[in-house]
Amino acid sequence: MMRVGLVIFGSLDILTGGYLYDRRLLDYLRSQGDQTRVISLPLRTYPRHLADNFSPSLARRLASERFDVLLQDELNHPSLVMLNRWLKAQFGYPIVTLVHLLRSSERRASLLRHAYAAVERRYLDTADAAIFNCHTTRHAAEGLLGHSIPGVVAYPGGDHLNVQTTETEVAARARAPGPLQVVSIANVVPGKGLHDLITALARLPARSWRLTVAGSLTADRGYVKRLRCLIGRLGLETNVYLIGAVPNQRVAEHLCSGHVLALPSSYEALGIAYLEAMRCGLPVIATSAGGACEVVDDGHEGFFVAPGDVEALTNYLRLLMTDRELLLRMGLAARQRAACHPTWDQSFQCARELLCCLVASHQGRTRKETSL
Repeated sequence: MMRVGLVIFGSLDILTGGYLYDRRLLDYLRSQGDQTRVISLPLRTYPRHLADNFSPSLARRLASERFDVLLQDELNHPSLVMLNRWLKAQFGYPIVTLVHLLRSSERRASLLRHAYAAVERRYLDTADAAIFNCHTTRHAAEGLLGHSIPGVVAYPGGDHLNVQTTETEVAARARAPGPLQVVSIANVVPGKGLHDLITALARLPARSWRLTVAGSLTADRGYVKRLRCLIGRLGLETNVYLIGAVPNQRVAEHLCSGHVLALPSSYEALGIAYLEAMRCGLPVIATSAGGACEVVDDGHEGFFVAPGDVEALTNYLRLLMTDRELLLRMGLAARQRAACHPTWDQSFQCARELLCCLVASHQGRTRKETSL
């Protein structure tokens, strides 16, 4: 049994893939008899996160806990970049970072991108090991740091939706008459490329498609307002449904009644939504920026589009709309690929083995030092 801490921003109930991953990992550790404790830091601006390193209250809070190993969501890197060195000097327990997506990997232009990379590099250097959500993320982190990082790749699973879609159901859905039902599981923020998706769909006959977007409408209210203006300007109010954040069961319902998942993000480290859709027998239109290539073969289970490539997006949507047998073949291939993908428990077994090894090594050194 281990005593495991996890540092996050905000609440574990936040509906993003990264927080889902963190929740599932803690659930798995508890199922194995480990004790877990969440340390939540307020989600604020980047400069204020950097100031956390000098917060006496945060230092006292962490000092009051007794862990065998401390996990940290890499999103928290600005709050811990200097504090970690103090933690290691004071307590010595292993620090393991959960790396879902490097801030410096995001494609959004920023004058501060090099500064973010420098902070992330220094933070990664404080970790004893890392748990990565995919090999693409691992390569990005090691490329930033300039050397390898001890750790494991633990893929997210798709089995949390608990759906069992049959081949017969996939075939009936693909061949049913009516408009192409496009689904996007994403918080409505600029990086998810929803403006490109809507622009691409607007080039197709309005009667031939419907788009349902399931994801938070409060994460970036300004972008939501601009997106609604775009929908109105294009006259697509009866074609596009922004339904907001929904629980897992509703996500499964929308996927099982859809034809294709489209998520042309500016960057996706892996994209749990891709796995969820494939498990329901949907082909995916995925971004070529990131790690989707680890779960999707272009032209087999779906298609890749470069960020901002509206023309390619339109062409792929038109192809799936008009060739329902291709839609069926891709849907069945996606379902088969997802069935072979590791479950959450299978992935987290290797993650826990890493933690156990780190804890055993630390405790062995501590006993040796005490006996001297």
